[in-house]
Amino acid sequence: MSQEVPEEFRLLCMLHNIGAIKLERSLSVQEICEWTAMETSSIELHLQKLVELGYVQPIEAEATGRYHLTPDGIRKVLSLYS
Repeated sequence: MSQEVPEEFRLLCMLHNIGAIKLERSLSVQEICEWTAMETSSIELHLQKLVELGYVQPIEAEATGRYHLTPDGIRKVLSLYS
């Protein structure tokens, strides 16, 4: 029986797949919305959880929050595929 992946981990995988894996590739919530077709409020909620878990790193750039995966976040994504 397959186990359902929590929504925040689906977002984590999406961020990995679109390349938000280092500081230089960080994305704003708006950019994440465009890539994922998810609602802003949903993305913000999931990002908060992923930051608390240490899987996503927030940064302040150009007066807007941007996000990218941490090394732990990358490892988590890879472990979901194995």
